Amino acid sequence: MKKIFVLAIVLFTLFISCKKDTPFDPAKQAVIDDGLIQTYIKANNIPAIKDASGLYYQVITPGTGPYPNILSTVNVNYSGKLLDGTVFQTGNITAQLGTLIQGWQIGIPYINKGGRILLIIPSALGYGNNSPGGGIPANAVLVFTVDLLGF
Repeated sequence: MKKIFVLAIVLFTLFISCKKDTPFDPAKQAVIDDGLIQTYIKANNIPAIKDASGLYYQVITPGTGPYPNILSTVNVNYSGKLLDGTVFQTGNITAQLGTLIQGWQIGIPYINKGGRILLIIPSALGYGNNSPGGGIPANAVLVFTVDLLGF
């Protein structure tokens, strides 16, 4: 009986070790994200601009004065949702821009103090293929409306 148990464990271990997980392919995910974003933009009639990074944005209100940079400490009100409209977070944050997700680092400098921007962020510029929790799945395209209160 003991030999059968050991044999079962060995076979199970071999079976598990032979199973191949498909490795994450960032280039393939970027193509998927871009297709989802383009569909979303078209369905919602958003006149978005595509940044070279893959970020899509729409400056709703430009604001006035200088532009923030990666070293700026920004104060923003924001609302974040998924492409299906599910709101995962709203709030206010004050933080150094360089500590925030890449989509914000790239997009927020397109507006000045008092400005409002819509950011449609491919997963690679958000949380990538990891879920940060809070209702945000892995590989999620994120949609943020951000008001730059000051910096």
